Amino acid sequence: MKKTYQRLPESELDIMLVLWNGTPPMTRPEIEKVINRKKKLASTTILSLLTRLESKNFVEVTKQGKMNLYTPLVSQSDYQTHESQSLLEKLYGNSLKKFVTTLYHGKKISSEEIQDLSNFLRELEDKEE
Repeated sequence: MKKTYQRLPESELDIMLVLWNGTPPMTRPEIEKVINRKKKLASTTILSLLTRLESKNFVEVTKQGKMNLYTPLVSQSDYQTHESQSLLEKLYGNSLKKFVTTLYHGKKISSEEIQDLSNFLRELEDKEE
């Protein structure tokens, strides 16, 4: 069964990225320290975002003394897969070629990336045989 995820607003996604790239379980102060390297958020704001993520079943909260520990319940790769597929369906009619063409014409793809894509596609073809 294909699991679907609610699309996260940028502020909640920032929190998830800290958890995915950190060493969970993490406390709110640990999350706050990482978040504040990029943008300053109040402790209460971070706490609100964590509460929302818990209600959406993205994080699990466990008590340890007076501290709450936050652990991601959704893996980064699962979320990326879902978001990528959703983006491809909505904006590019499920056409990977249209997506890459848009990146290429927008000058967002280098010749090295084109070569990497070409090598990747060859590897996929080899696996299919």
